[in-house]
Amino acid sequence: MDPITLQLYRHRFAGVAEEMGVTLRRTSYSPNIKERLDFSCALFDGAGNMIAQAAHIPAHLGAMPASVRTILSKFHDWQHGDVVIVNDPFEGGNHLPDITMIAPVFVDEDVPTFFVASRAHHADVGGMTPGSLPLSTEIYQEGIIIPPVKLYKAGELDEDLLRLILRNVRTPDERRGDLAAQRAAHAVGERRLLELIDAHGRDEVLAYADHLQAY
Repeated sequence: MDPITLQLYRHRFAGVAEEMGVTLRRTSYSPNIKERLDFSCALFDGAGNMIAQAAHIPAHLGAMPASVRTILSKFHDWQHGDVVIVNDPFEGGNHLPDITMIAPVFVDEDVPTFFVASRAHHADVGGMTPGSLPLSTEIYQEGIIIPPVKLYKAGELDEDLLRLILRNVRTPDERRGDLAAQRAAHAVGERRLLELIDAHGRDEVLAYADHLQAY
């Protein structure tokens, strides 16, 4: 391990997560994401270990690895274009308005080499009050609970699942747009990771991902 190269990779990986965040912010619909910046993005290796995160929301980033580990324990058959969605606090989430989405990144093999993840606070996910927060005394009052499920399967949107989610929120068009923005952020993260592999080789990139975690 070369210490200077290690620092270069630290910034390279963090830069991918930062660019994911910029994409999410610029393509989102709600002021909660676009102006309050209540979102986070991160990169994970194929085993679900965090490689890098952007300087976004600490509460998100502290809990996001738990979401990834939960998802990897439930899904073992991954395809290019899959996207898992979850907001259940008992499955690694924070609170119900924080919706996490996770997608695999493949590099010349049948199992994911990386995962890209985003978590965004959606302005309303149903429940007893607008905003899904102020008066709840139990989780069922807060809004729709989404267990880990695939919203996209091999790139195909599960329209029935999306329709179910949108039917349970007060601002469905805004929710649809913000979910699409999270997927757009994943597309950017995947593209940048593959460009990194093309430029420096799979072995070096994965080696320095491991070195960075050890460091």
